Amino acid sequence: MGTIKTTNIEPIADNGTVTLGSSGDTFTVPSGVTITNNGTQTGFGGANTPYFRAHQTTSQSVSNTTQTIVNFNTEDFDTDNNFASNRFTPTTAGKYYLSWSVGADMNSTANTAQATLFKNGSSELARARRTFYVGGTVQNFHSSCIVTANGSSDYFEIKFWHNQGGTITTNNEAVDTFFQGYKIIE
Repeated sequence: MGTIKTTNIEPIADNGTVTLGSSGDTFTVPSGVTITNNGTQTGFGGANTPYFRAHQTTSQSVSNTTQTIVNFNTEDFDTDNNFASNRFTPTTAGKYYLSWSVGADMNSTANTAQATLFKNGSSELARARRTFYVGGTVQNFHSSCIVTANGSSDYFEIKFWHNQGGTITTNNEAVDTFFQGYKIIE
């Protein structure tokens, strides 16, 4: 077969459909060709799902030198019901962007605290950590990273730890203590 050259392809009927090829066919767009879309696109790329966001609405006590799972007791959204019991368990394999923040009332001086992302309960993936020399204020521990999930058994949770000598309390405002993420289109 040869090359077809034209400037316009339209269906026979108004608002009809034009089909190029059939299942299994490949269409190649050479390097340097620009595709312009002035209409509605469907079926291109992918969706950044699943995605979720949860936050804390009830303050939580964290004992000295105790790695404590942070409670995120309110879901803002959860497209695929993958967030439950303070952990994100994606059921679609792939790479995910996760971010978190824990606000805590640091009420003494010269102490260290950290909010850490764990995979499957024991593997530390990333953390926000600081040593403080001024107490009596709410400090936010915020970080993010890209992770890989197998889509079946991998799960992610945030744990908070400190060594200031007593019990501290997390800040239960949605802007201070939250966990969120989405699948990256690959």
